[in-house]
Amino acid sequence: MIQRSIAPTFRKLAKDFKAIALTGPRQSGKTTLAKMEFQKKPYVSLENPDERNFALSDPRGFLSQFPEGAILDEVHRTPELFSYLQQILDENPARGRFVLSGSNNFLLLESISQTLAGRVGYLDLLPFSLAEILKSPQASSDLNAILFSGGYPAIVHDHLNPKTWFAGYVRTYIERDVRLIKNISDLTLFQRLLYLCAGRVGQQLNLTSLANDVGLDHKTVQSWLGVMQASYILYLLPPYFKNFNKRITKAPKLYFYDTGLVSYLLGITDPKQLVNHPFRGALFENFIITELLKNRFNKGERSNLFYFRDSTGNELDVIIHEGQKLIPAEIKSSSTINEGFFKNFSYWEKLTGNKGGILFHGGIQKDHVRNSVRVKSWTSVNSV
Repeated sequence: MIQRSIAPTFRKLAKDFKAIALTGPRQSGKTTLAKMEFQKKPYVSLENPDERNFALSDPRGFLSQFPEGAILDEVHRTPELFSYLQQILDENPARGRFVLSGSNNFLLLESISQTLAGRVGYLDLLPFSLAEILKSPQASSDLNAILFSGGYPAIVHDHLNPKTWFAGYVRTYIERDVRLIKNISDLTLFQRLLYLCAGRVGQQLNLTSLANDVGLDHKTVQSWLGVMQASYILYLLPPYFKNFNKRITKAPKLYFYDTGLVSYLLGITDPKQLVNHPFRGALFENFIITELLKNRFNKGERSNLFYFRDSTGNELDVIIHEGQKLIPAEIKSSSTINEGFFKNFSYWEKLTGNKGGILFHGGIQKDHVRNSVRVKSWTSVNSV
């Protein structure tokens, strides 16, 4: 069993809060983590029709089974439970009684987030980070292989075929999760939108273009993208536009939470195809940004990532908002570093008066400083 980097944060929250909400994409390892960290707690999956019917028909009776608490998995299937759970948590000062797990971000629902406010610690568990992938004895340390396979535990730890596994994953996601979040009648169009999004990874979100390509109206596309966000498929990187007088782009950029899923949706069937693939740069950029997100989430912190682009085309791939500091970062998939990689840092210095930043690259050279910029290999992205 691979020890998850988020485990110490999980244990700390259990001491600080009466319950912990553990959310993340389907098959990211939430159930395994919860069972491993709370081995003495009863486990109930609300995907089970009998358990779900009991919880819905008699919520008080259902919760009374667990005087010392429990792991309630896929709890978003029974949102009616939360009001009753609130009362139970309020009547007992004990910490870490319940673990509430779900593959949909039920915390986005206002009624639920208000019910749980102040009572529950929140954690997002994404697929394996690079550090976790490399703990697996048979995991490849080749960059293209990692971009191709992604970080889902079933592929990394159980060595399942990515093509076969993702085919089943996408089908299950569309036929079950999508219907659960929103009653979408035309799942074929939803699937088409999903594939089109893969072809736009690392690009600014253009709702009009997406709507035209998929054959839907603007509002429907926006709503369906919200479904993909709530189910941890897509991530929209917001632009940073505060404190600048120039006209700044305000559209977010589109990324996926797992590069293996993107590779599957793009029709990539072998890591070797990534050597000269036109999407390699976008996949590498997606990989670095997701790793930075995992670094934050594993510490129980929210995203502090943005990007910057002005109307004349000057751009920084990532802006890391660290305290009062804005740290610019560029992401280049090439393993050979050249002076052109540093030009946007010079622009940032003229704009803000601040030197430095981070350059992530696809090589394995030792980390060093060049032109006041920290030059970091993709292999050390977890040390940021």
